[in-house]
Amino acid sequence: MPGQKRLRVAVANPLHEESYQRIVEREPRVTLLNDLSLLPPTRHRADFSGDPEFRRTPEQQAEFEALLDSADALLGIPDVDAAALGRAVRSNSRLRWVHATSAGGGQQVGRAGLSPSHLERVTFTTSAGVHGSPLSEFVVLGILSGAKDLPRLLQLKSRRHWSERWMSRQISRQKVLILGFGGIGRAVARSLSALGMSVTATSRHADAKHPDVDRCVSVDELTEVIGDMDAIVCALPGTDLTKGIVDERLLARVKPGATLVNVGRGTVVDESALIAALEDGRIGFAALDVFEVEPLPAESPLWTMPNVLISPHTAALAVDEETAVVELFADNATRLLDGHPLVNVVDTVEFY
Repeated sequence: MPGQKRLRVAVANPLHEESYQRIVEREPRVTLLNDLSLLPPTRHRADFSGDPEFRRTPEQQAEFEALLDSADALLGIPDVDAAALGRAVRSNSRLRWVHATSAGGGQQVGRAGLSPSHLERVTFTTSAGVHGSPLSEFVVLGILSGAKDLPRLLQLKSRRHWSERWMSRQISRQKVLILGFGGIGRAVARSLSALGMSVTATSRHADAKHPDVDRCVSVDELTEVIGDMDAIVCALPGTDLTKGIVDERLLARVKPGATLVNVGRGTVVDESALIAALEDGRIGFAALDVFEVEPLPAESPLWTMPNVLISPHTAALAVDEETAVVELFADNATRLLDGHPLVNVVDTVEFY
């Protein structure tokens, strides 16, 4: 691929017209292969999966697959579907690169059932980091809601009751633990540090230094530090290693009334254990953007708990998300064509 004069890129997820223009302006050596009739219409900006009611005819499906099979690279995981990705990789021997429009595209790569030779031939990258800023703002909302007792304020308002005054908590005097220190975790640390919080983060390198972090700890040290924390932020990817890491054992050691915010993946938190902790006050408030099962089932107790803020996996969405994704893709295309390492390469062992 290095030294190649042009890069044929099949657009596998729907984009807006200005996004196509931005890509070729940023990297003129890219040839975009796209047929809007073969992609679902978008419902809003950065709607990379498109209208769920969209269906291709058998003839259109054959055209779509032929387009994918003629490309050197894919922009987006076809139909945001692991099985479709697996088919495309196995059918197209010239394919060398797939860029996922989501930060969590590694999970779909893992579910695609690809052989070691396929994983070696094709480089997979994600849009990790694009969502750091909006997600960090949701984290700030969650921690402030817990510290300032938002459920109590809303209840008083609904009753039109002017209560006695009470002392609120200052987040500038609080300690926060960030689980996961990738692009999202670093953006969260930056926001919370600026608000005066004492930030502890998990890292594989416990002696790592970062200007927005007061202390780094390993995952093995979580039970030792969790009891000192006023807030816990989950920003971990969903992998076999992270599944259920926030479990009953860990929640048993939290400071009573702590706030928990999850902007990583729903599988990281044992939901049954979290519900029990919310019921008995170990967790005073939870702000959740992701869940074990999505959409969150109507029968989940989380819906009716006053000390829970529910976001339907939408906290990462922002008006400029699509622009950021295509600019990241174009920059990576330049790296690929010039023979430089790509950014956000998927770990094909743990798939994140």
